Amino acid sequence: MGIFKGNIAINFRELLQFFKSADFSKAIMVGVAVTVPILLGIYFDQLEIGLAICFGAFWSSPSDASGSYRHKKIGILFSAALVVIVSFIGGYLDLPIYILIPILGLLTFSIAYISVFGFRASLISFSGLLALVLSFAHELQELEVYQYALLVGLGGLWYLLLAVVWHGINPTGEIEETFQETYLLTSKFLHIRGQLIEPGLDRQKLLSELHKLQEQLMEKHEKLRETLILYRRSSGRSIYHSKKLLVLAQLVEMLEIAIAKPVNYSNMAVVLEKHPQFVARFQRLMFKVSGQLEEIGYAGKNKKKLPKNGELQQALKDIEIEISVLKAKPNNENLSAYLMLQNLYEYQEQQVELLKKIKWLLDDPKEEELEFIDEKYARKFIAPQDYDPKMLVSNFSFESLIFKHALRLAVTVMIGYGIGTIFDFQNPYWILLTIIIILRPSYGLTKTRSKDRIIGTLIGGAIAFIIVSLVQNTYLFAVLGIGSLIVAFSMLQRNYKTAATFITLSVIFIYGILRPDILTVIQFRILDTVIGAGLSFLATLVLWPAWGFLSMNNNLKNCLIANKNFLREIAAFYSLNKKDHTTLRLTRKKAFHETSNLSGAFQQMVQEPKSKQINVNEVYELVTLSHAFLSSLASLSSYIQNHCTTEASEGFKSAVAHIEGNLERAIGILAHVNTKDNFSLKSQEQSFEDNRLKFNTIVWDFENALKVGDERNLQEAHLIIGQLRWLFSLSGKMLRITNKIENDSVVE
Repeated sequence: MGIFKGNIAINFRELLQFFKSADFSKAIMVGVAVTVPILLGIYFDQLEIGLAICFGAFWSSPSDASGSYRHKKIGILFSAALVVIVSFIGGYLDLPIYILIPILGLLTFSIAYISVFGFRASLISFSGLLALVLSFAHELQELEVYQYALLVGLGGLWYLLLAVVWHGINPTGEIEETFQETYLLTSKFLHIRGQLIEPGLDRQKLLSELHKLQEQLMEKHEKLRETLILYRRSSGRSIYHSKKLLVLAQLVEMLEIAIAKPVNYSNMAVVLEKHPQFVARFQRLMFKVSGQLEEIGYAGKNKKKLPKNGELQQALKDIEIEISVLKAKPNNENLSAYLMLQNLYEYQEQQVELLKKIKWLLDDPKEEELEFIDEKYARKFIAPQDYDPKMLVSNFSFESLIFKHALRLAVTVMIGYGIGTIFDFQNPYWILLTIIIILRPSYGLTKTRSKDRIIGTLIGGAIAFIIVSLVQNTYLFAVLGIGSLIVAFSMLQRNYKTAATFITLSVIFIYGILRPDILTVIQFRILDTVIGAGLSFLATLVLWPAWGFLSMNNNLKNCLIANKNFLREIAAFYSLNKKDHTTLRLTRKKAFHETSNLSGAFQQMVQEPKSKQINVNEVYELVTLSHAFLSSLASLSSYIQNHCTTEASEGFKSAVAHIEGNLERAIGILAHVNTKDNFSLKSQEQSFEDNRLKFNTIVWDFENALKVGDERNLQEAHLIIGQLRWLFSLSGKMLRITNKIENDSVVE
């Protein structure tokens, strides 16, 4: 019963959060935007005007995506302008089919090609494609083409007005929701990290889940950076946004520390098997940090629900006592275990301090107590989007994924419209609508969307058939149609199959108001969806397919370059007397970003046909090694930024040079650059061992170290040497695997 109640409570809490979500709010806004013009049109006997304004609002709504408020407004305006142009052109497309189809293809390609300018541009492009496709759905009765186009633009402005009003009512709602999602994802990430220290586990599945979570967290961090920093830039400093930026900084540090420790699970497992009491102690602490982040996520703005620090401090104290017991029994066997556990403890102590700082910031401290992040410094962490028209020229080749996708989409739309017209389908534009919604640049996403769309349409059609068989009420159909549309829009980003079900219900019920033969509508809706989905799926297979293995070398190369630059900055930071955190953190961000991109590219690759998964095992190993390499770099970065360290030795510099050498050779192989010098991994490993002896360390004797008071230097030496050895080992493995991939491709 307790478990049952717990599940009910969790589901109810998630349902409540859903109704508070930005997706649901936007769906309500879309519902209002399309319903009000139609109702006014009916009331004033000007239904065609109402429909034009309704279409304009509906087509402009995709640009209302999360992110900078300023960018959102500009995106909606550009969408409105584009749908005006497309609607004007679409009004004159009553042409012979042999002329119409090529023009349709050209327009589709041109509109889809706008996506070269980035994510927001892709949403504007989608608005234009919707307007183009649905221009075939409505024949003008009373309005002139130019009047209709202008009214469509008015609909876009009507939607913009609603968006501005809603933002004025709830200006921080979207930010709060994104932070909640970030808290919950970070909580889950830390919980899995806690599970991983348990000896005997099959870690591959958990590590794979961690990689996906890391990718999602990077997206959330980027979205929050853009929203918070660009707001400060356009509107001046806001205390709320400045505080939230400080909270984000703590969450970014928490992610780095979580990735940083433990790095080498094999070594950690050996230590924990000999000292099993630490497993429960560390897991208790890590799970409490994770649990408190979850509580913060669900607390929202309610300060009374913020968790207390007492349990965390007690958990830290328990670990400290256990480590002091180990420290009190000095011998060479306990030395490595003590240093490893002490380092892990200090990292968890940092996590607790970051968590306490987050709670303090959320508890509304006074402005004079805060040290805000400098705006110029913060802006360096936002990647500016390039809107130079030259990008249209530079991407106009088969080397560009967007070019290939736009061309693929254009050809598929032409074929779809040809089939719908030749075989005299009831609504051939439904085929086109299915194509522009389902057909994505990647095979995996198109396949998933095709399957979900077909299943959702079948389920929606079955539900609609049952309701229509039992009830024939126009007013009920109107309520169900609008209600289904709202649910569909709110579920688009969460569950596409469910969204497809409600989209089908909405379309069928709205048509049920206009046409008596609703059962025929259901049949054609299903048939058109199956044809559109089938054409989309086939297009990804045969029309300039963008298989993952074709771009995997580039993804791997970019990841290795980013990690090499991060290592170089760590070494420079360690060697300099005057520390500059900015460059180090920028290169860290780039390394995290490229590693997440690599994980995403690999996930797409494994969704493709087996015959296209070239060197999949080697690529998987490289992805895993890249994450391990980044973890080790994060460990070094975090340690040297948060501790007073000794001067970098010549041995340290030499070891870093050897690691960089391995990475540069691997990068050269991936870039198909031949190296002139012969090298031997075995001789490099011996060279590394020779250099290890040059490190500026004290005598490896625990008792003597304690007597002379150099325990901190010993701890630093243990961590630095351990990480350098691990980095060299990983870089050597990456070099071997890239060499193997290159040799295999030459043989093939």
